[in-house]
This record gives sequence, C-alpha cells and structure tokens, in this order.
Amino acid sequence: MPVKGVSRVGGLGTAAVLSGAVATAAVLTSCGTTTNSAPEQPSRAVPAESPSRAAPSRSSTPSKSATPSKSPTPSASPSRSAPGPVQLPPLHADFDYQIGGAYPPPAGVRIVSRDRTALPAPGLYNICYVNAFQAQPDERASWPADLLLRDADGEVVVDEDWGEALLDIRTAAKRQRVAARVNRWIDGCAAKGFDAVEPDNYDSYTRSHGLLTANDATALIALLSRHAHARHLAIAQKNTVELAGLRKKLGLDFAIAEECAEYDECGEYARAFDDRVIVIEYSDSGLRKARSGFAGKLSIVRRDVDVSTPGSADYVRKMR
Repeated sequence: MPVKGVSRVGGLGTAAVLSGAVATAAVLTSCGTTTNSAPEQPSRAVPAESPSRAAPSRSSTPSKSATPSKSPTPSASPSRSAPGPVQLPPLHADFDYQIGGAYPPPAGVRIVSRDRTALPAPGLYNICYVNAFQAQPDERASWPADLLLRDADGEVVVDEDWGEALLDIRTAAKRQRVAARVNRWIDGCAAKGFDAVEPDNYDSYTRSHGLLTANDATALIALLSRHAHARHLAIAQKNTVELAGLRKKLGLDFAIAEECAEYDECGEYARAFDDRVIVIEYSDSGLRKARSGFAGKLSIVRRDVDVSTPGSADYVRKMR
C-alpha cells in the first residue's frame, strides 16, 4: 500500500541482515522456474475473505538489528499441482496502481495491480495485491489471537501508520499457519485469472521493535513464492531493498518499489531484478528523479498516496 517513508535496517546494518538471511535462504528448496510462456486463462472468480485496505506500506522507523531465526519448513498448505512456468510482466511498460479501487485503465497501460477482492482488467498483465504480513483493521478479529505479534507486556504490535497488527511469524509452525491463510487468497487470485501476486508488508520486521527478523520474513515469503508458482502466478518483492539480493534464492520474479527514486534505491532493484521493476512515486519530485535515471528502462508512475480512483479530489496519476 502507499508508503509513509522508507524502511531502513539499523543496528548492524544491511550487511548483517543479508548475512543472516542468506543462511536461511540457503536451506530453502527450489521455488519453481519462470519463463515468458503464455498467461493462464481466467477462470471463475472466488469470493474474497474480506476487502483489503487501499494504501501501500513502509516504515520510516529504522529497524533493530536482525538476528537469525529457525530455518523454514514446507508450507502448511502444499499446492496440489507441480510448479510450472509463469508469465513475467513486460519490461518498462505503462503501469497503473489501482489497489485503492478498480477503474478502467488509462490508454496505453499494459500492467495493472488491483486488490485481491477485485477482478483483473481484461487484456492486461494483472497483479493481485494481498496483505501478507499484517492484519488489516477490519480483518484483525478473524486472525487467531496467537498469530498476532505481541510484545513483552502481551500488547499487540501495531503498524501505527495504518493501524494494522503485525503477524507473528517467529516460528516455522506459525509461518505455516499464516501461509495457509494467505495461500488461500493466492488461490483466489489464480482462480480469477490474475497473472501475478503482490504480497505486501514484507518489511514488517523493520517495524516489529526487534521481535521479528529478516530471516522470519524471508522464510515466509519463500512459502508464498512456492505456492504462487504452483498456481502459475509470478510473485513480486514489495519494497524491502535490503533483501533484494536474495530474490533468486527466494523465487521472487520482479519488484514493486515505492519511492525508490526518492530514496535512491531504484538502481539496486534494477540490478537485482534485471530491470523488471515497477516504480511508484508519490511526489512530482520523485517522478522527475525516477524518469531522469530510469525512463525507458523501468515501469514508472506517479500516484497519490491513498491510491484514489478517478473523480476523487485526491486522485493523481502521472507518467511524466
């Protein structure tokens, strides 16, 4: 969802996060291969569990230094089909971010991201947004109490910018349970005919006051990646530039980066994902900076921070 600032890895810094996360990633099994094969044809839509909120997420608060967590184990909801080829988004194609509400895409758009409760846009490359690492306010009560992250006083840890409870992914057993629920949403995305999935809040560990680690996050994203590929969906890394170097080990196919120009991160994403990067800026200055360095190379759009729909007083969508 729209960002509020960029997440940074504090303490020992990015090198420490990567060294710990690499240890976890090294034991992961293959997450499937990606090719540019034809997209899967849409099938019947399935009802969503409940609507998702309409705004991207990142934290402006530096994280505590990450420490290793237990190695991940296989997903609690294994796919019934073998991993197969997926279709990747076209390079530096016009993009529209519609997670705040679906509407007819502007002329020239070839890629669109919509909430999992919406239908894909006919004839375009469609990305399905799911909130994978936090519980939205209207869904919090439906999550088991022990899957909400709690501090030493037993209080639920909340992303204050969006009022969302962080999910507790500190153990393999809890990650399996979280993945089982998110994977049902991914199944719904596949059934509706989406081409890819966008699991948001991969960087939640940076907002956990040191309770979660980069290893916890990478272990869960690997479970989701494996399941998405089994459903013939590509999977995006959402933000979290400090973990971009692990994308091949984790099976992540492309990146969706909010404000990477504003924070001088677009080059890191471009190198890690071979230019298969979708950039969303939330200011005119960010858009200008993104275009000056990456126009014709990455997919770039300027949106309003609430990702409003046309007709709203806050609606902004610019390509230049």
